[in-house]
Amino acid sequence: MLKKLSILALAATYLTACTTTDPYTGEQKTSNLAGGAVLGAALGAVGGAVIGGGGRDSRNGALIGAGIGALAGGAIGNYMDNQEAELRAQLQGTGISVTRMGDRIILNMPSNITFATDQDQVIPQFYPTLNSVAIVLRKFEKTLIDVNGHTDSTGSVAHNEALSERRAMSVASYLNSQGVDPRRVSALGFGPSQPIASNATADGRAQNRRVEIQISPLKAG
Repeated sequence: MLKKLSILALAATYLTACTTTDPYTGEQKTSNLAGGAVLGAALGAVGGAVIGGGGRDSRNGALIGAGIGALAGGAIGNYMDNQEAELRAQLQGTGISVTRMGDRIILNMPSNITFATDQDQVIPQFYPTLNSVAIVLRKFEKTLIDVNGHTDSTGSVAHNEALSERRAMSVASYLNSQGVDPRRVSALGFGPSQPIASNATADGRAQNRRVEIQISPLKAG
């Protein structure tokens, strides 16, 4: 069973457009500005329902209430394009992949560069990379941040869920310590329930052991 590290729920709606950059090559992608404009119009029609869970709505409302301006329409695509470009520049060659899914950005941090085996504290060698992430997240404050921990299927489900939770919280706490507003951040552990590769091979299991940072725009309406 999924366990939450905070009262903030994970919104899991993805849009269909998706491009990924190899973390070592920094390969470029096409702009999502036009897509943002279309999405903004659609959200206006449905009252923002596409964004999903109440937890996300709560964070969205709290931040707007605190005076952080929200994004709307075509401004969403432009804002996320600029943030994505800075993340790609900061993270090239670090081992973190950057994936664009509609108006969201997903950072995939493999556990082999982030944590020691079966441990939940970020290794000191990874601090400079997280510092780079925090720099961009602080600059682009009009976003919500979901830190999601994942494991392979080795061992018990209970152990893996707990480990993934602690790892997600460890990353989220470090970002908070570097000045990222905690009101923007939610941390969740999924254990082995969302693999991105086969757990039947060592390479697949290594891919599944990861922490993802999902970045989505703060939206008006």
